[in-house]
Amino acid sequence: MNKGFSENFLWGGAIAANQSEGAWNEDGKGMSVADVIKFRSKVDVKDYKKHMEITSKQIEEAINDKNEKDYPKRRGIDFYHRYKEDLALFAEMGFKTLRVSIAWSRIFPTGEEEIPNEKGLKFYEELFTEMKRLNIEPIVTLSHYEMPLELSIKYNGWDNRKIIDLFVKYSKVCFTRYRNLVKYWLTFNEIDSIERHPFITAGIIPDRCENVKQSVYQAFHHQFVASALVTEECHKIIPGSQVGCMLTKLTTYPNTCSPEDVEKTLIKNLLNYFPADVQVFGEYPQIITNMLEKEGIKIKKEHGDAEILKKNTVDFVSFSYYMSLTESAKENSEKTAGNTVFGVKNPYLPSTDWGWQIDPKGLKISLLELYDRYKKPLIIVENGMGAVDKVENDGKIHDEYRKNYFRKHFEQMKEAVEMGVELFGYTSWAPIDIISAGTSQMSKRYGFIYVDQDDSGNGTLKRIKKDSFYWYKKVIGSNGEDLE
Repeated sequence: MNKGFSENFLWGGAIAANQSEGAWNEDGKGMSVADVIKFRSKVDVKDYKKHMEITSKQIEEAINDKNEKDYPKRRGIDFYHRYKEDLALFAEMGFKTLRVSIAWSRIFPTGEEEIPNEKGLKFYEELFTEMKRLNIEPIVTLSHYEMPLELSIKYNGWDNRKIIDLFVKYSKVCFTRYRNLVKYWLTFNEIDSIERHPFITAGIIPDRCENVKQSVYQAFHHQFVASALVTEECHKIIPGSQVGCMLTKLTTYPNTCSPEDVEKTLIKNLLNYFPADVQVFGEYPQIITNMLEKEGIKIKKEHGDAEILKKNTVDFVSFSYYMSLTESAKENSEKTAGNTVFGVKNPYLPSTDWGWQIDPKGLKISLLELYDRYKKPLIIVENGMGAVDKVENDGKIHDEYRKNYFRKHFEQMKEAVEMGVELFGYTSWAPIDIISAGTSQMSKRYGFIYVDQDDSGNGTLKRIKKDSFYWYKKVIGSNGEDLE
């Protein structure tokens, strides 16, 4: 009977290169898909799908526009130059781990160079070295919405099988260079999101596709093969290394007990699990294969792909969890936003300022579902709430709402662990305010640390500890026992 989190439980936080680093055109870095994403304010759920799309014309305009004001991910929060300051704050909170990503275009600016960019390699070597000095274990994502833009333009991203070899080459360079610094690796961030935003996740430009869905599922296959190949390489190059997949856990309930609602929910959840199923079990689920065939989707596979997938499955499963949704067979049901999705609103749950429904119990349900399905060690690598934070007259940020959010989620995590779930870590999203992934807003703040910057990039970038900073420090210090 487990009575709490393990002694070596990895408490920490998570950020992504494209949302934090800035320095988008420094030290040899090439443009990434993130560098052409414009600022967007709150989005009406009716326009959510359109909001996530991009066109060839918009990409061309972005390439010719060198400003950072309209493209906030180009500036981030200047983590590239301030990482030692930020790591010191994370260490003060007691972090055992920090999940970061490597910007592929900082290592191979176009993705096709013969020789990697030494300045990019050196930056991450210094970053990981400083983390290790502070006893912060790196968890590193190889592809987190930041593939080289040139590969998107030239090959339509992961729709083209050629990208597999380029990704394997990039990954091997990283494994070799950081073999003594990084033990935990993730291949693709929220790999299931290719279908929701194909450009950001896979470099697919919709207006260049004859059939977008065909391209999306072809890209899925190429990423599955690439993930398997780099998992094999990582195990060879770094003895004792661990490689995980990463899933957006889009926990969905039937809106009613109507069998139609239950069936629609089941299908939605099966589609959500599909990418992790392939990476964990090493084969395509038959139900998904049949569904694709009925829709006329034919995935091109090469001889040997099935063996590659089966031989090189992941060591653990990581996932993001922010909210839950419901599903209804009724077309006129009230909708609400979520993590790059929208779904039917749950009348029993409160929502954040951005309409994401807050469901701590859903985290426990998700942990139980995932562990029962995969029987692999789990780690939560994203969880948090975006909110409008205000610096008060006393110069402080009193974010009791954030403490309440995490407190309730940690309680549910502990209950899942006590039921037998093998959970080895938790990294909040994000421990410091960064640029929002979906809207590129700065005003949508997740951190325990406030960054003085507005949506237009104005501000000093000064870091300020919020009230939740001291609370999370206490949580980590007590290994999740003291949540008051």
